[in-house]
Amino acid sequence: MDLGLQGKTAVITGASRGIGLAIAHSLAKEGCNLLVCARGEAQLKEAEAELAVHGTKVAAVALDITDPAAAEVLARRTEAEFAGVDILVANAGGNRRGKFEQTSDADWEEILNLNLTSHLRVSRALIPMMKRSDAGAMVFISSIFGREAGGAGLSIYNTTKSALISAAKIMAIELAEYGIRVNSVAPGSIRFEGGSWDKRCKEDPEGMAAFIKGNIPLGRFGTAEEVADVVTFLASPKASWVSGASITVDGVQSRSLI
Repeated sequence: MDLGLQGKTAVITGASRGIGLAIAHSLAKEGCNLLVCARGEAQLKEAEAELAVHGTKVAAVALDITDPAAAEVLARRTEAEFAGVDILVANAGGNRRGKFEQTSDADWEEILNLNLTSHLRVSRALIPMMKRSDAGAMVFISSIFGREAGGAGLSIYNTTKSALISAAKIMAIELAEYGIRVNSVAPGSIRFEGGSWDKRCKEDPEGMAAFIKGNIPLGRFGTAEEVADVVTFLASPKASWVSGASITVDGVQSRSLI
């Protein structure tokens, strides 16, 4: 299926590995030019070389998205390289586990900045350019634990991922008049090389088999490519009537009805 993305420009944060890199590949296969960013320069350069095989233009920017100045740097580079932007995929994120009473202000500030505030800054910086697009789209990568309780030790992660879904919904309302759609995607347990689930599977295969049996009805972990396919659809004109939605990609792992 032609998704109508040929020649569009996409900015993807956290794009050097895992879900972010899979999204970049998926968008490039559909003909998108890419501006990808991540903190690690060496890994980002490897990703840039990988993505070049699709034949679209790829620009890579090594920066820490939590730096308050990063959003403007990203916007200026996007304007310089592509003279505009059609798609933003806000993917960078992380976690810090711990019982709530033992978490510190510094813990909260670090993960709030990484999972939420940095994406809000980038969005604000790119919106003026995106208003010039004939069909702008933003997709925020949240989690099923942004839609329901993730359990003990996840107070920070749960809060930030819920806030991301909420912010995306309100942005969708406010930006509708400019033709900009805003959605979020909530992955479940996704396994990719070097990721946390991959490490656990290698360290404790029997335990992970039991986890899958008890938690994921489809019987396996998801892949980064399966998340990427949903993101690419949401970024495309084929999803022109989808905005303000939070889409789960989880193999029926979550228990939320909405």
